[in-house]
Amino acid sequence: MSGNSRRFRRWLGRASGRSAYPGVPPAGSGTDDRQDERSAVAGGPRHIPPSLARRSVAREVFLLQLVLVVLLVAAAVVAIVVQARRDTMTDARHRTLAAAESFAHSWGLQEALNSDNPTAKLQPLAEAARKASGVDALIVYKLDGITLTHSDPRQIGKHVIGPYADAARGKPFTRTFEGALGLSVISAVPVKDSSGKVVAIVAAPVRVEEVQKSVNQQLPLFLGTAVAALALAGGGAGLVSRRLRRQTHGLGPAEMTRMYEHHDAVLHAVREGVLIVGRDGRLLLANDEARRLLDLPTDAEGRHVGDLGLDHRTAELLASDRIATDEVHLAQDRLLALNKRSTAPHGAHQGSVVTLRDTTELRWLSGRAEVARERLRLLYDAGVRIGSTLNVERTAEELAQVAVPRFADIVTVELLDPVLKGEEPTVAGTQLRRTAIAGLAPDHPLHPVGELMGFVPGTVVAAGVGEGRSVVEPDLAGSTGWRSQDPERARRILDHGVHSLAVVPLRARGAVLGLVNFWRSGGSPPFDDEDLSFAEELAGRAAVGIDNARRYTRERTMAMTLQRSLMPRGLPDQDALEVAHRYLPAQAGVGGDWFDVIPLPGARVALVIGDVVGHGLHAAATMGRLRIAVHNFSALDLSPGELLGHLDELVTHIDIQDEDTEDGPAITGATCLYVVYDSVSGRATAATAGHLPPAVAHPDGRVEFLHSPVSPPLGLGTGLPFETAELSLPEGSRLVLYTDGLVESRSRDLDAGLEALCAALAGPDRTPEDTCATVMRSLLPAGSTDDVALLVARTRRLDPAHVAEWDVPRDPAAVGPVRNDCVRQLTDWGLQHIAFGTELILSELVTNAIRYGAEPLHVRLLYTTRTLICEVSDGSSTSPHIRQAKDTDEDGRGLFLVAQFAEQWGTRYSPRGKTIWAAQAIAPDPLPSEEEPREDLLSHWEHRGGW
Repeated sequence: MSGNSRRFRRWLGRASGRSAYPGVPPAGSGTDDRQDERSAVAGGPRHIPPSLARRSVAREVFLLQLVLVVLLVAAAVVAIVVQARRDTMTDARHRTLAAAESFAHSWGLQEALNSDNPTAKLQPLAEAARKASGVDALIVYKLDGITLTHSDPRQIGKHVIGPYADAARGKPFTRTFEGALGLSVISAVPVKDSSGKVVAIVAAPVRVEEVQKSVNQQLPLFLGTAVAALALAGGGAGLVSRRLRRQTHGLGPAEMTRMYEHHDAVLHAVREGVLIVGRDGRLLLANDEARRLLDLPTDAEGRHVGDLGLDHRTAELLASDRIATDEVHLAQDRLLALNKRSTAPHGAHQGSVVTLRDTTELRWLSGRAEVARERLRLLYDAGVRIGSTLNVERTAEELAQVAVPRFADIVTVELLDPVLKGEEPTVAGTQLRRTAIAGLAPDHPLHPVGELMGFVPGTVVAAGVGEGRSVVEPDLAGSTGWRSQDPERARRILDHGVHSLAVVPLRARGAVLGLVNFWRSGGSPPFDDEDLSFAEELAGRAAVGIDNARRYTRERTMAMTLQRSLMPRGLPDQDALEVAHRYLPAQAGVGGDWFDVIPLPGARVALVIGDVVGHGLHAAATMGRLRIAVHNFSALDLSPGELLGHLDELVTHIDIQDEDTEDGPAITGATCLYVVYDSVSGRATAATAGHLPPAVAHPDGRVEFLHSPVSPPLGLGTGLPFETAELSLPEGSRLVLYTDGLVESRSRDLDAGLEALCAALAGPDRTPEDTCATVMRSLLPAGSTDDVALLVARTRRLDPAHVAEWDVPRDPAAVGPVRNDCVRQLTDWGLQHIAFGTELILSELVTNAIRYGAEPLHVRLLYTTRTLICEVSDGSSTSPHIRQAKDTDEDGRGLFLVAQFAEQWGTRYSPRGKTIWAAQAIAPDPLPSEEEPREDLLSHWEHRGGW
């Protein structure tokens, strides 16, 4: 096995607590052991891990170690016993030989042998020596075999036959023999005299059993020691096996073999780098692929990662505790994707494993995929951002802004002039107008926004507009067609760093609306055909938004034109009120709000404000019809309630007519407020049809609402009368009429809006113009979705000195005195120049009232700054009318004279009768053409009626 494999296994053995495979509990954690101990304490069955149910490496090693220990202990015991037996025999030989040698050379032995009774002298000595040496006997033989000494006295004197030839020849010997007492050892030593002649033999026998007894006394000690050694060795083997089981996690030999094969594959075969870094930042292991990718030195293992010459960012990651997932790092000319995980459980950092993957070969593909993702994201953003408003210019700006800088460095949008006006696009003879620019500095050389641009035939612009074809110019410097459009400007554009152009027409519903130009400059790559396809997709989405905005612009322009034609273009001249107004159309489209100021006879003025439900052409047209109807009804000088009643019938008829159209039912629905102010009496009379009440700001700063009885909106066809409310106003009061768009919005309810209106109107007296500005500034909601109409009128009172009244008896003779009083009053007012016409008008009206009317009769003259109004009232309801008199008729010409001298005349009705009025302009010197003298004309008028 290679050195890397051995080093890896050594590291695996050292890395206590680290798991070799995902999901396997790390060794040393003690998780399984603690669970087993808890189970045992609880009395339950001890859990056996599945890995231990089979024969694991640890179990096999334990069994092998145990067998080896038993064999070794048994062999040691046997060896000790055999050695003891061998030592016993040797000891027996040595003991017998030593005893025989010692006695054979003892002092006095020769003398005893030579004595008369050798046995008597030698027997005690032999017994003492035997006991001292531990042999069975010390036997002295003569050369003839006669026993001189013996441990058994009965054997003394007997002749012994034995293998003593060697001893007789002077050579000691030792022999083992099986005797009657068992296995014995005997040694024989010759006894020599002074001349060296053998004179006797000393034999020392000993039984092996006697020697073995001393050895057997030591055998329990030997066995105890063996058992202790066996237990110690078994325990050690168990500990080693337990440690090995933790290290191998109970894997069997096949699994261990497969694991090491996998490790070898990781180290040598897999094409992904693997690094193992210790907690101190030192490199513990690096496989072959990691060495190749990082260009590691051969002695890299064991060195700190900061000393390996790696990129600073990579070395910092390897040495830190930070977890990394697919981080891209640069290693020489390679892009490496790094993944880093801790090798310890639960995040406790004991070391880390790092995998490296070479992504250099995938750079191009990933770049292409990233470009595709970015363009899909750009198309999504374009769909969200482009067309957020129904405004052509704003939509073009959104197109330019969304493409810069994610697709192009500069984007310009040019639209045909008719498109900007909401008209249908036409190509022939039409110029392009620069509508939007994005991505350029203020000193750019391109045409500015708003400038008209022509196009030369044969250029890319002409191809885009005339043929509706997209064109890409990768190199503008070499494009002669593009440069021919405007050579001088083209040169400045190139000097600005622009080098590539893509021109894409904005097409919608088969028509070209304009062009969008995508420019690239600086280090950006030139456009190619793939870029052009994406630009066409982007322009196609934007063209739909521009076309929708164009069509909306056309409809809104038509509606606003219609509305402007129907709204009052100016306020009429009158003296009763000082009026200011504001009108703000809704952003969502033209609505149906309107207002009007209508002068009425008798120094009175009508204020009208209304609101038609909905927006668009239908609302604007309905508003115009209602406004014209109000003008017509006001000419009849009706009361506010009667006028709204007639207007309600008209709206009902409009709804019935609209239901018969092909477009389906279209409920009109409208509200209206009609207020009549009389400058003589200072009274205001109001009636409402579902409209908000008018506000009254008094000169003292107090604000109140003129609440008239609640009435339904117009067009419901209830047939119920509209009630009126009256209020006497001091001079200088401000009447404020408004629509709901001013006080009500999505962010503010009606009550809050009315309170805000009161707060804006309260305070010191202001002119109507200032009041309008204050109210609009304070209450106008941002981004209003409804029209806002505001009408402010400050009241004036007619000077009582400019009012003259007379009661007239029903007597023809009363005409002259009334006429004379009138002339005197005109003289006092300085109106002598219109006295003649006034006398004629008054004489005609009084005479006819006396002849055809009913009592009471009343005459009133009103002198305003512009007109003189003559009113004759009576109690009848019959109304005069002008007719063409024949030559033979004696009457019927009076109203012709009234019409000749008066600018306006008419009849209005009241609960007590009618009033015929005639208004004259106060001109400097009116000179009526008279065919007969004044006195004769008046005399003639007194005797003949003109009715």
